[in-house]
Amino acid sequence: MKTEVYLIEGMHCAACSAAVERVTRKLEGVSRSDVNLTTNRMTIEYDEAKVTPEQIIAKVEKAGFGARQMDAGRDERRDLDEREKEQEAAFRRERNGIIAALALAAALLYVSMGSMFGAPLPDIIDMHTHAVNFAVVQLMLSTVIMYIGRRFYVSGFKALRHLNPNMDSLVAIGSAAAFIYSVVTLFRLTDDPSLVHDGLYFESAAVVVTLVSLGKHMESSSKHKTTGAIRKLMALTPDTAILRGEGGSLTEVPTDILRVGDVVLVRPGERVPLDGEVVEGEGGVDESMLTGESLPVDKAPGSEVIGGSIGVNGSLYVRVTRVGADTTLSKIIKIVEDAQGKKAPISKIADKVAGVFVPVVMAIALLAAAIWLLAGEPLSFVLKVFTSVLVIACPCAMGLATPTAIVVGTGLGAQNGILIKSGEALETLHSVDTAVLDKTGTVTEGKPAVTDVLCAGAERAELLSVASAVEAVSAHPLAEAVMRAAGEEGVCNSAPVTEFENLSGRGLSARLGGLRVLVGSRRLMEESGVDVSPLAPEAERLSGEGKTVMFVAREGALLGALAVSDPVRGGSAAAIARLKELGLRVVLLTGDNRRAADYIGSRVGADEVIAEVLPGDKADVVRSIQERGGRVIMVGDGINDAPALTQADVGCAVGGGSDIAIESADVVLMKDDLGDVARAVRLSRLTITNIKENLFWAFCYNTIGIPIAAGVLWPFFEILLSPMLGALAMSLSSVCVVGNALRLRGKKL
Repeated sequence: MKTEVYLIEGMHCAACSAAVERVTRKLEGVSRSDVNLTTNRMTIEYDEAKVTPEQIIAKVEKAGFGARQMDAGRDERRDLDEREKEQEAAFRRERNGIIAALALAAALLYVSMGSMFGAPLPDIIDMHTHAVNFAVVQLMLSTVIMYIGRRFYVSGFKALRHLNPNMDSLVAIGSAAAFIYSVVTLFRLTDDPSLVHDGLYFESAAVVVTLVSLGKHMESSSKHKTTGAIRKLMALTPDTAILRGEGGSLTEVPTDILRVGDVVLVRPGERVPLDGEVVEGEGGVDESMLTGESLPVDKAPGSEVIGGSIGVNGSLYVRVTRVGADTTLSKIIKIVEDAQGKKAPISKIADKVAGVFVPVVMAIALLAAAIWLLAGEPLSFVLKVFTSVLVIACPCAMGLATPTAIVVGTGLGAQNGILIKSGEALETLHSVDTAVLDKTGTVTEGKPAVTDVLCAGAERAELLSVASAVEAVSAHPLAEAVMRAAGEEGVCNSAPVTEFENLSGRGLSARLGGLRVLVGSRRLMEESGVDVSPLAPEAERLSGEGKTVMFVAREGALLGALAVSDPVRGGSAAAIARLKELGLRVVLLTGDNRRAADYIGSRVGADEVIAEVLPGDKADVVRSIQERGGRVIMVGDGINDAPALTQADVGCAVGGGSDIAIESADVVLMKDDLGDVARAVRLSRLTITNIKENLFWAFCYNTIGIPIAAGVLWPFFEILLSPMLGALAMSLSSVCVVGNALRLRGKKL
């Protein structure tokens, strides 16, 4: 199966996107086709042996729309810039046309309805003395307005011809019917001037087009804001970089020509052009736009830097390690774009309704017109009902309800260093009730550290010096922790190490400067006749906390002991408390021994601790929770977490984890901050609440508006909705849905 993305042109409402989905899903070999009305993109999955891109494009074009394949190898930023320029030019043209239409519509309303309010008109176009002239002026003004809004007629009747009627079809049919009726009346005015009072609807036809155009313009402006996160991310890569050439010469070059291995200079205030490794210099780098981390991160030779981050202080020479689609920024953009292109399950309701909405509305309009005609109402009344029903109906609000909220929600997440890979993951995340957290590297730092130094026959510095000298020869995982602790305190021992021996399961034995040194367990000390009783109670307490205690002795005399463990991350307890506040049950999962796991679990406040789990069994633990009815978010960072991440309802990988874990996860946290798990859950809940609000108002608007337009209130209260008010209400409904989605951008996570 192959997955591709196409840019769809000519879509104006949910009925359009539903039509594109419908025709492409009918192609043999197509397993999935999702169209996002907000981004105008179609994500399609198909069997290359059964269908070709040319057939897909032909099918979309036959339905009345344009389609072009988005080139995966193309420079996304350049492609975005070109589309931005095209959209900006089209936006300006549309705005100028709407300004002209509004001015002409105001003049038309003055001419057609001014006399009702005593507004003066020249006698030559007065409805009482020159009825034909009065009608001709309205004809000319409305014709110009309808020409300005001609895209409704071109698109609407084209969609109707292809049997895929859309919102434009409703506007086109309704306004055209009012216009044609008014033209016929104009020709009858010479025989019956009294028709001028209740037979001209030029203003309805023209003002409907004007108001709908204004609403669509406002909607486009708002939709443009929803994709702001992607544009901001793409703008992070600088256009130029300072390349260091042979001999140390510095040259400003386009970022596009940089290759892996090139060395660039990043000065304070400048952006890092591409992912790389610092080879010279030290300084802080602001990575907040990519990770959400507010504080600058210190960099030194050997440190990795992310393209798009900003140098805060100190100049850095950076060797480029990744370019093009391989950079962190490109991958982030790809994840966000993919998420915005994939539909959440909640959107299926709106999609089903939108697919049949326009034909149903057209049927209701015809039925209402027929009923009122049979009831004996005049043709002018029937026309008003017919037009009002057509123009008040709004499939756009339903079609925009889900994608706009998902686009804004995933964009907000990206700005906070939370990457959600799909709309489905975003929806599922709001309903999780159990958080399963891998201990090592997620709740804890993931690397051993010396947490306690117990002195007996030596001072702290001497104890660390002796222990690190012997451990330097060892390959034991705990050796690095001891050497790192000695290095941090600036102690070292230059005495030669001889007769080194690794005593399996007990510790190390060696001669340091000719003196016998032992580093290891209590058992080793007792076997060697070393008295550990002075430190025994404290050592027992530390062992009870799951720490590994290493005693150090020299020539049979106890020098002290070092306790080593994987320390808890600073924010883990607060992060777990936040998850519990959100109503989640927290399970700590680890392969460590029960005593160490229980101690860590009690420290961070986990509800349940599952210890001594083999790497291959983690997915089984998640499955057992699901079988008991739990909806699980699994959080991990290692390769052995990948099966569990895939098994969980939502898999969440911390950014510092392995590539395999990140690939397997539905949510990626760019920062190594467990608190972002709770933020991701809150983001999901805010987004789903927003979608439900949008869907409620969209359905509610149409459920109430269409019957009123059809005239259900007329027999009781003689209230009849005019086509102009219907057009205004329809336009505002779409704008309100998009505006409600934009409220998410101001939410705190």
